[in-house]
Amino acid sequence: MADRHFLHRFDSSAATGDGGPGYGPARWGRQEAAMVDNGGAGLSRRRVLTAGALAGATLLGTGLSGARASAASAPAIFYSPHQDDEALGLAGSILEHKAAGRPVYLVLVTRGENDGLARRMNTDPCPMTTEDRRHPCVARGHHGLNWPTIPASASDSVIVPARTAEFMASAARLGVDKVINLKLPDSAWGGDDAFKKFTSTVKSKIASIADQYPGASHKFTAGWLEVSATHKAITDAAVQLAREGKLTDVRFNFVYAYDHELPDRSRGAAYVLNIPDAHMKTKLKAIACYNSWDPSKNLYALGYHSVPEKLEGAAADPREYVFALPNNKYQYGDIGLEDGPYGAKPQWGWS
Repeated sequence: MADRHFLHRFDSSAATGDGGPGYGPARWGRQEAAMVDNGGAGLSRRRVLTAGALAGATLLGTGLSGARASAASAPAIFYSPHQDDEALGLAGSILEHKAAGRPVYLVLVTRGENDGLARRMNTDPCPMTTEDRRHPCVARGHHGLNWPTIPASASDSVIVPARTAEFMASAARLGVDKVINLKLPDSAWGGDDAFKKFTSTVKSKIASIADQYPGASHKFTAGWLEVSATHKAITDAAVQLAREGKLTDVRFNFVYAYDHELPDRSRGAAYVLNIPDAHMKTKLKAIACYNSWDPSKNLYALGYHSVPEKLEGAAADPREYVFALPNNKYQYGDIGLEDGPYGAKPQWGWS
């Protein structure tokens, strides 16, 4: 699909020309749902996508609503733990649901604090240029931003809005009907108590969303395969709610599949989504939002400076890997610690 440097064939206009940060809600509201053929996913898959329609359900206004023709259907709600997860491993599924006529809501769960990323962006020339030429910096080494890093939380004032600007540009590219930003501190790291507290908070937030949108389907990331405390905690909350009957239509996309060899990406998956060419082109544009340098629009290519291998891997594989609820071997708790009970390894046996 693309070579390693695909992202550098997109300039910053790829992220902003048709819906980047700063363009108004009225323009988003004029978007219409894409009513196109389901790209070979099959009739049975289409029935899955359109199941759960609820007469009388409406889009509650946030200024980011659209697709009025499908407003009578219960939405498909996608949960992105951080800014970039939606482009990495949810974009094809989002576009599939849009094509089936479903309203699609995108939830950004955490604020995405990252003081280490701020330190990287202060370094000139960019370490991506001097240390790893496989991932050339789109800013061509012109960093030296002098973003605050002491104390660590000082970087939040620049990192969080800049990462969210990329996220909003990506969401616009994907044509989602509503963005819900929970703005939770990314606090699952830091031990068992922190993990449990974050899980409890996320569970409460998801339950409230489920109450607000009855009949919705809920799409998460497969945290037991991703060895990230934040992703696993969100998954724990989703599994608990599903087992309690609060969520009745749940799927998990393996967002970090692209770190693995092809045979492992689909291991245990309920199905593999083959992304149609037209949808893949849109997914690539969403990914490019994370490698766009335009400080006037608060775009600093933070996603690419954070996870270049993941973004490149997702761009080179026109598939997404979708899992059902994990089996009864599933264990709650953090699996991301090297010295933890699971040794920071994906738990394939839980699928």
